[in-house]
Amino acid sequence: MPHPSPPAAPRPRFFAGNRRDGARLLSSALVITGIGLVRVDHPVGRLVALVAGSLALYWWLQYRQLRQ
Repeated sequence: MPHPSPPAAPRPRFFAGNRRDGARLLSSALVITGIGLVRVDHPVGRLVALVAGSLALYWWLQYRQLRQ
């Protein structure tokens, strides 16, 4: 008789579990995006704006799913 599979470990989330901490993460990403946009004429500024903006978009989508 085969052994039952062990329960799957919960996937680590790349976002907070509550709205307060999620709002802090999101606002930090937006501030860093703004800093990158200030120097959009420099390649590093564009990179910072692109990475932080993408992260802010992901975190905003995750934030919308939180209930508490």
